[in-house]
Amino acid sequence: MDIQNTLRDGLLTVVLPAYNEQDSVPLAADTICPLLEGEGIRHEILFVNDGSRDGTWNAIKAQTARHPQVRGVCFSRNFGKEAAIFAGLAQAKGDCVVVLDCDLQHPPEKIVEMYRLWQKGYQVVEGVKVTRGKESPLHTLAAKTFYHFISSATKIDMSRASDFKLLDRRAVDVLVAMREKNAFFRALSSWIGFETTQVEFEVQPRAAGESKWSIRSLVRYAITNLAAFSTAPLQIVTFLGVLVFLCSLVLGGWSLWQKISGQALEGFTTVILLLLLIGSILMICLGIIGYYIAKIYEEIKDRPRFIISHECGGKQDDR
Repeated sequence: MDIQNTLRDGLLTVVLPAYNEQDSVPLAADTICPLLEGEGIRHEILFVNDGSRDGTWNAIKAQTARHPQVRGVCFSRNFGKEAAIFAGLAQAKGDCVVVLDCDLQHPPEKIVEMYRLWQKGYQVVEGVKVTRGKESPLHTLAAKTFYHFISSATKIDMSRASDFKLLDRRAVDVLVAMREKNAFFRALSSWIGFETTQVEFEVQPRAAGESKWSIRSLVRYAITNLAAFSTAPLQIVTFLGVLVFLCSLVLGGWSLWQKISGQALEGFTTVILLLLLIGSILMICLGIIGYYIAKIYEEIKDRPRFIISHECGGKQDDR
């Protein structure tokens, strides 16, 4: 690995997606700005308001008045966290970009460590979780299952992966240039390669407010990203087909043996059960295939990932 012996310098952009985080926005700005200023790191803070329904956008505008390094962009509606991250990458002016949660569960002090590693020549610095913080056993089990599937699909260990990453400008440009609409940042930022290292961190309690992720939204998020980055669900269709074929061979052999031995067939119950089983499997397979066709339909429409309605801070008018 070709790592520079002399430290490089450059502008750091900190991207913070925000959805209904009116209480977290001022805390994030007041924590990150003094931290980076104290370390002598040139920086800008970019909040991305993902169609929040509370006072998040007003809070962002208030921070642009207090901190000249703070900028903000506002979506026309809620497009989701992945869209907010990619909007931040597209709007970032820095030579390197850090993405972290607005609620400060990703510890801001680790930004400095990431930046120093970037100065040495690393192009991707991944934040990996030592612990997952306080969450329910069901949530932990679901997360481990999801990342097991993703890791198998990508051949990259994502068991401790997070959205907390630093990306060099070259890596950012590669990600922004990708045209897929259902992009999974956490996986794509590892998939692109480049000279990579890791920084371990412990998930912190939320700085303010409560999590906006319900079980339903987490399940939808997992299914969308699994389909976006893996064809594993389609392989389930093949597996179920082979399973039904093997079962048909066994039952066919058993029925033939009964016929040869002259035993009476109890056919009605067996036929009904087989019809229910095969019909259920066929409907599941059609559902999986239909989901992928729907995603293909979304991609070929080529609609933008997000729509920005307002900007503030920097040289933008405060609107």
